[in-house]
Amino acid sequence: MVKFIDTPQFQRLRYIKQLGGCYYVFPGASHNRFEHSIGVGYLAGELAETLQRKQRELDITDADVLCVKLAGLCHDLGHGPFSHLFDGKFIPKVFPESKWKHEDASVRMLRHLIKENDLMKVMEKDYRLDENDVIFIEELIVGPAKNADETPTTPTRHDWEYKGRPESKSFLYEIIANKGTGIDVDKWDYFARDCHHLGIPNSFDLRRYMTFVRVIEVDGRLQICTRDKEVTNIYEMFHTRSMLHRRAYQHKTSNIIEEMITEALVAANDHLLIPGKDGEYVDVFILV
Repeated sequence: MVKFIDTPQFQRLRYIKQLGGCYYVFPGASHNRFEHSIGVGYLAGELAETLQRKQRELDITDADVLCVKLAGLCHDLGHGPFSHLFDGKFIPKVFPESKWKHEDASVRMLRHLIKENDLMKVMEKDYRLDENDVIFIEELIVGPAKNADETPTTPTRHDWEYKGRPESKSFLYEIIANKGTGIDVDKWDYFARDCHHLGIPNSFDLRRYMTFVRVIEVDGRLQICTRDKEVTNIYEMFHTRSMLHRRAYQHKTSNIIEEMITEALVAANDHLLIPGKDGEYVDVFILV
């Protein structure tokens, strides 16, 4: 994983604020996408290893665990300046027809990172990972898109559109971005990290969740579940999310500042041009 971290593409995350304009209202919220990504990679690996250790019948391989770790590590590679301000406010104003999402950009950046740093050879030689594993990592991040320009969809109970792993390992796709229940390690990290930097209590106990987590069959498909007595802990997770939105993410002053930043970026858009490989000038935001 260190070889992925020590690349220009990953190091750029050091300069992208996790909470965008919130920093101007909450000065403690100076954390960035770099540390969040490392945290998600760690938690993803811990959850995968917990299931591997507890339920050997699931046939979770070391390659599966490594792919899940790498997906957690690289899931936010595609974020632009000021994080969600870029894809949520700036992009819709300058490219209203665009369906650009940071998850799609993360997959493209991952491909670029592997190619530019010649990491495929390292993955094959040191970790015995192949092209199918790279596809699996991409699917963990963005879902089962048929191609890079197509919107990912969540498969129904009667479909299996993923190519990286068979349906018998469907539960692995719930670790990074759980499109079913919304309970995933990405949220666990940013809840804990954002609460710490914002001074907001985090009442969700992820260690307790890890203790009781199991994979069981639900409607014909293996799914990550926990004990019924954990309902209060799960409630606290979503309560923490609600608290963060009400007290920080949707703070009126923060939103006003983000609108001002967006206006500045839009005004600068036609002037921030750099020469491309063919000598023609390219919009810098297209290259971000």
